[in-house]
Amino acid sequence: MAVHGKFEFDLQEERLAISPKKRNFLIGIPKETSLEENRVCLTPDSVAAMVLQGHKIVIETGAGLASSYSDTEYAESGAKVVYSAKEIFECYMVLKIAPPTLEEIQMMKPQTFLISSLQLKTQTNHYFKALAKKNITALAFELIKDEEESYPLVKSLSEIAGKAAVLIASELMNIDHGGSGRLLGNISGVPPCEVVILGAGTVAQYASQSALGLGASVKVLDNSITKLRQLQQNLGTPIYTSTIHHKALKKALMRADVVIGAIKGKTRAPIIVSEDLVEIMKEGAVIIDISIDRGGCVETSKLTTHSNPTFKKHGVIHYCVPNIPSRYAKTATLLISNILTPYLLNISEEGGFENTIKHNTIMRSGVYAYKGVVTNKAISDWFELPYTDINLLIF
Repeated sequence: MAVHGKFEFDLQEERLAISPKKRNFLIGIPKETSLEENRVCLTPDSVAAMVLQGHKIVIETGAGLASSYSDTEYAESGAKVVYSAKEIFECYMVLKIAPPTLEEIQMMKPQTFLISSLQLKTQTNHYFKALAKKNITALAFELIKDEEESYPLVKSLSEIAGKAAVLIASELMNIDHGGSGRLLGNISGVPPCEVVILGAGTVAQYASQSALGLGASVKVLDNSITKLRQLQQNLGTPIYTSTIHHKALKKALMRADVVIGAIKGKTRAPIIVSEDLVEIMKEGAVIIDISIDRGGCVETSKLTTHSNPTFKKHGVIHYCVPNIPSRYAKTATLLISNILTPYLLNISEEGGFENTIKHNTIMRSGVYAYKGVVTNKAISDWFELPYTDINLLIF
């Protein structure tokens, strides 16, 4: 506004963004009740780091035993060890490996924050309706996507599965398990064993590394030339690669000592190896079907467990356990804990879960239910549930 030939300006107070106030949480860690689930979300060292920042950790007795962590170790790290699962599920935030059961959701307080896996293929509409009834905000490990558009926890667990597949195959080839009696390695004067890997993803990369490290001959088949090229680059050594067509697949399987199935598919894993092809494989050969959690990529595969992991069909040993990392519970627990702890500390620094998912796209990517509302389009489509974009709910 001009006054006497001069300009007058309205002065306004400068408003600075206020940093969110750090919050301390009550976090509950229950003992896993899912069949043969041996892992736990946090190690005692991670608990100590959380307690040092002012958080209170409540853990159910025996939660870490299968991962070789005692109640005493957790107590010495500052956690409160309790004998009641109800006390765990009444915490502000619940950390689990497997998704909670309907009974466990019933024990949760309204508006609880849940961090666990989702295991979409095992879920039903009732699970999401139970979350909605309690207005629960839920984040899934396997949905968290980092700055590079990769899934850090899925990738790390795939690394375990890939390396473990070769170790398990090596063990099963022993004649005590009905195998061919060959050693999975390169012995002077003896032709190396042949390992055929179906799929060229993360599992294939680490299975290839382990097999090559032992001196085996490795063949990888996948219908993506881009993935095959990337695999070669990551391995840093030339190996046999091929697209999947009947002639190449039949020839590879006839000579294979070990076959590792590691093909995902969009919904169900595609059947790559028919029963007819299993019949032409060597007596005592081994199939490790890692794709079994998506139905399996070998026609003769059927679900097995850690306590009864194998069966024989057409003279071929089949290993079809869906949760291989749980076999190596301590390694898997260390891995999950090391990935989760920085996220949890960040939630505290951001002033709470809601502030975090508002400002942190990495954490937001893992949220599939916000206060009970489904915010993941794939889940909405799969179960025919109402969907709302999370951005419309938090901003």
